[in-house]
Amino acid sequence: MDPLYQIKITCSCCKSVFQTSRVRPSFKRAVRVDSDFCGHFDRVNPDFYVVRVCPFCGFASTENFREELPQPLVEAYLEKMGKFWVARDYGGERSARDAMECYKLALLTAQTVKEKDRVVAGLLHHIAWLYRYEGDTEMEGKFLKFALDSYIQVYESELEAVNNARLLYLIGELHRRTGNPREAVRWFSRVIHDKQITDASMIQASREQWTLIREEMAASGHELPEEMRSNGA
Repeated sequence: MDPLYQIKITCSCCKSVFQTSRVRPSFKRAVRVDSDFCGHFDRVNPDFYVVRVCPFCGFASTENFREELPQPLVEAYLEKMGKFWVARDYGGERSARDAMECYKLALLTAQTVKEKDRVVAGLLHHIAWLYRYEGDTEMEGKFLKFALDSYIQVYESELEAVNNARLLYLIGELHRRTGNPREAVRWFSRVIHDKQITDASMIQASREQWTLIREEMAASGHELPEEMRSNGA
């Protein structure tokens, strides 16, 4: 069975109908998942096909983009990006390079049409994963930092929303991955000790990473952060 199948998409910008590929559910099982939720697959990578790119105007989006695009934003996209688009089709099988191009198009599109911070953060994080698949640690680290900054913006803009344990955990984990273990501990501790958080999987993941940092810092002779001296995980 071909792992890919085609679906029809109506472009939010130019309203053209085009086809794009998706991965069948039976092929989406990861062989392993990293601590920041990056999946690794032995055959086809579903992440390569998340972005839908209109071959007619270049508008690149995911299912998380708004469905209806206000006319002023349509005009903004066409002025800043659409009029420079050279027609090409990403609707078939994608290489790692194709996937990177699609994600970066989606990032530029999201920024141009003022998508939510959460959408932008997710795109930045996925681009970091694409660099991880390629073994490019320098660029992976660069985009992890971009994603971290964007996730923090999400947290600060959604203070009135229900506590999001996954978001707090991700901020902690990206701090850890970008070389700031003390900040990581602060965010993991929020997940562990906030009584309003009931997400057992995120509490457990935060405990595991909290413990990992403690062991690494103790082994290297670094002074433990206050949260580690005064609170248990």
